[in-house]
Amino acid sequence: MAETDAVTSTTPAVTMYTTTWCGYCKRLKRMMQDDGINFVEVDIEQTPGTAEIVEKVNNGNQTVPTLVFSDGSAMTNPSLAKVKEKLAALAG
Repeated sequence: MAETDAVTSTTPAVTMYTTTWCGYCKRLKRMMQDDGINFVEVDIEQTPGTAEIVEKVNNGNQTVPTLVFSDGSAMTNPSLAKVKEKLAALAG
């Protein structure tokens, strides 16, 4: 594997917007970790400006987990299968 490939493969293709009290967030986070999916987690209650990102993709609602992918698309409370399908499509 070339050095640039190694960097690309470890760079998260998805950001998960969460809260500490969200059971759906905890479940999806655990499933993604168990499956080896690399992601960045952002707590919308602790990181200024991020609740607005979630509201923008959820018609004004602060619904979590909201995942935003490297291509700018978003999913709200997706199944692990949907996340894997999207990441496979992004990988080409």
